[in-house]
Amino acid sequence: MTHIYKVPLILTRQPEGGYIVTSPALPELVTEGDTIDEALLHVQDAVQAVVELYEDLCKPFPATLRQSPETDAIHFEYAVAVP
Repeated sequence: MTHIYKVPLILTRQPEGGYIVTSPALPELVTEGDTIDEALLHVQDAVQAVVELYEDLCKPFPATLRQSPETDAIHFEYAVAVP
């Protein structure tokens, strides 16, 4: 079964270069990339890892982040880097 989550993200530029992505709703979520695009590509894997961590710990995943895949429209925001 596919689950859809609307996860707030914070993209932070690092002084030494690259970007870190975190989430105020999921403190366990941390990923990074050399570019914005690369950092955002890693978000799906990071969310999957957090979901698995919550399952392993028998910790409930925040219900407010769940989106129904059966709805006609799923609202989300996405960062796009345009040169």
